[in-house]
Amino acid sequence: MHTHNFPYRLVGAIILMLHACPLGAVELSPAGLWRTIDEHSGQAKGLVRIKEVNGQFEGKIEKIFPTPGDDPAPKCEKCDGAHRNQPVLGMTFLWGLKKQGDEYQGGEILDPETGKVYRATIKLADGGRKLEVRAARGVEPRSVRHDVNHRIGKLYL
Repeated sequence: MHTHNFPYRLVGAIILMLHACPLGAVELSPAGLWRTIDEHSGQAKGLVRIKEVNGQFEGKIEKIFPTPGDDPAPKCEKCDGAHRNQPVLGMTFLWGLKKQGDEYQGGEILDPETGKVYRATIKLADGGRKLEVRAARGVEPRSVRHDVNHRIGKLYL
């Protein structure tokens, strides 16, 4: 028996096993780092990290990309309660989302610019590379916002 061929056989077997396991069997998750895009300008606003905590998903603001003239370390001046005057950087802005079918629902999202809290629904799109965020306040159509965020890094954690 030639043992010097063993590493090549092992690598070959691993490659065959990876091809045999369909990627569709891996459950995609919104957990990870996402680039947020301004819905009006199309410019990147910042980076947010979504993670699962006790069966629910929450998101924190990890980095902001201020435009010239903006405060580089803004505070949530228009927010109420515990978020009032807290630094936006590091703030939990999304909480309480639970998986329901192919969406994550039942949570809320805070807009630090306006201080308003919306009902939130998120859904993975484009094979997990995009995250569609729907924020609704009340029943009027003009109170609904749709944002698309772009994943940074690995699809599968």
